[in-house]
Amino acid sequence: MYRVKEDGVPAHVARAARERAFSLADLPDLREFAAAEARRRGMAEDALGDFLVALNEVATNAVTHGSTKARLRIWADGGELVVAVHDDGRHWRPEGVPGQTPPPENATSGMGLWVARLLSTDLQVSAEPSGTTVTMRFPL
Repeated sequence: MYRVKEDGVPAHVARAARERAFSLADLPDLREFAAAEARRRGMAEDALGDFLVALNEVATNAVTHGSTKARLRIWADGGELVVAVHDDGRHWRPEGVPGQTPPPENATSGMGLWVARLLSTDLQVSAEPSGTTVTMRFPL
């Protein structure tokens, strides 16, 4: 096991992690940045679509439900691409494991974490007094 800093990035990869702050208006640029990083780190082109859908869901949640500004960090860890999205929202206290239960059949919202969990190999949510961090892993 390794030590994880407050922002979700393990201390041993902090230098290799790329970071981007974003707001709701920045989401298109954030997706381009993340796609370029995923390609650069070896993600197959046919896996890129699912990666970007998951990232978009989590990033959109961060800036619409957490805080108006959020931060994305992305790094490679072994054969996986890891993405951590952190917002400064301090009021969310999830019950149970977020995104584990599918939304109701007629839901028009509330699907983001569930979709992201389906598309990633692992999804962890940390809701702390300093904000919320969602960390996802994807195969490279």
